[in-house]
Amino acid sequence: MARKKSIKRASKLFLDHANTIEGFLRSLPPNFSAEHVSWAHEYAIIRLYREFELLILAALIGAINNDSSALSERVGIPLPKHLRDEVCEYILLGEGYFDFKGRDGLIQRIKKYIPDTHYLVKTVRDDQYKTAIERLCSLRNLAAHQSAYAKAQAKKAIGTKKISSAGAWLKKQKRFEGLLKALRLFAADLEKHAPY
Repeated sequence: MARKKSIKRASKLFLDHANTIEGFLRSLPPNFSAEHVSWAHEYAIIRLYREFELLILAALIGAINNDSSALSERVGIPLPKHLRDEVCEYILLGEGYFDFKGRDGLIQRIKKYIPDTHYLVKTVRDDQYKTAIERLCSLRNLAAHQSAYAKAQAKKAIGTKKISSAGAWLKKQKRFEGLLKALRLFAADLEKHAPY
C-alpha cells in the first residue's frame, strides 16, 4: 500500500517559505531606490505564487493519494484507494506543469479530481481567501508578463483604474504583508482540516 501524502507537511512548508520571502523583503538595504524596492516586491510575488502553486499541487496529490474514489468514479475505472504520489502527480500533470487561471480556474481544476465536499475545494472557495487568491494570481501575472491583459486583470483584482507595476502597488501600505497574512491563514486552514 502506498504511503499517504501529508498535506499538513505541505502547509507547514508553505508557511516556512512565506517567512523566507518576508525575510527577504525585510532585509532590503535602506539605500535601495524606489525602483529596486518595486523589483524586489515583483520577485517576491512571483516566489509567493510559486510556493502557493506547490502547496495546491501537493494538497491535490495528497487528496487523490489519500482517497482516489472520486477520481475513480469520474473516469469510470476502478482505481486502488491509495495511489502512489508519482501516479497522482502524473494524473495531474501528464508531461506538463501545474497551471490554473485565477481562483475560479483553480476551483475548476481541483474539482476535476475531488468532490465539492472535500475540504480543499471548500478552503479554496472560502470567501475570506477569495480576494487574496485573485490578487496573488493577477499580480503575479502582471509581474511576470507586463502585458496589457495582465494589467487589466490586476486592476480588476485590486479595484483600481491605474497601476504602474505589481511591485509598485505591493510595496505601499503593507499590501504585500496583508496578502501574505491571508495566504498564511489559508495554509493554516488547510493544515487544520487535513487528516495527514
